[in-house]
Amino acid sequence: MDTVAYLRRIGVDDPGPPTAAGLAALHRAHVERVPYETIEIQMQRPTTVDPHEAAERIVARNRGGYCYHLNGAFSLLLKALGYDVVWHRGGVQPRSAPEPVGATGNHLALTVHGLSTDENPEGDWLVDAGLGNGIHEPIPLIPGGYRQAPLTYELKRSAAEPGGWRLEQDPRMSWVGMDFRPRVATTDDFSERHQWLSTAPESPFVQSFTVQRRDEHGVDAVIGTALYHYPDGATTELDTQDVWLDVLRDRFAIELDAHERDALWARVQYSR
Repeated sequence: MDTVAYLRRIGVDDPGPPTAAGLAALHRAHVERVPYETIEIQMQRPTTVDPHEAAERIVARNRGGYCYHLNGAFSLLLKALGYDVVWHRGGVQPRSAPEPVGATGNHLALTVHGLSTDENPEGDWLVDAGLGNGIHEPIPLIPGGYRQAPLTYELKRSAAEPGGWRLEQDPRMSWVGMDFRPRVATTDDFSERHQWLSTAPESPFVQSFTVQRRDEHGVDAVIGTALYHYPDGATTELDTQDVWLDVLRDRFAIELDAHERDALWARVQYSR
């Protein structure tokens, strides 16, 4: 992986040595500049959960991905910069699920260790650049409520995964919570679920073109032909292909080639 090019991609000139403040700055830069998106799935171009493949796509093609790609690639960058990063098998509970789903493998979560602060003397952090409308910066791995304007979160011990943790999402957002196991995960924990999410007709990633980006103001999302801003719920219909492409370029730094532009516009029109 080209670490310098990756840092350039997220707009960081000098990350400095591993510190809690440095980790937070890298996290903010990543979620603000590398979008959560389903373009490869919508284009029916198979990907893997190999983090090196994801990093190459993020750096060389200015694209993003979803949790396996975003957190996988981000973990490579953090490790290259000297951070102690651990993969965890997680599971996101959607609003349609009445109970926590447990660590189904539909999410890759990260923790980073050894960065103590006055507020977090143990130095353990939840890191997640792959939730789309999730956290803006790391959260101390300490039970409690956390506000990252304009959203609020709660971190607590998981009832679904013994020894694990649960991140509760702001109730105004699209998912309820995410549980993850304490043990170290590998790509084998995610390959089967990734295959389903990438190809199954029932998969929300197959059904819907989605791009999301988190910043200090909330979350911008394009779903189909509509632009949403959360948590206030402001919605703008993107009525023409040119307007749709302008939003993808200006808000998410996504440039589509000619084939992608026409193929994806046809798909979102069909799904309206």
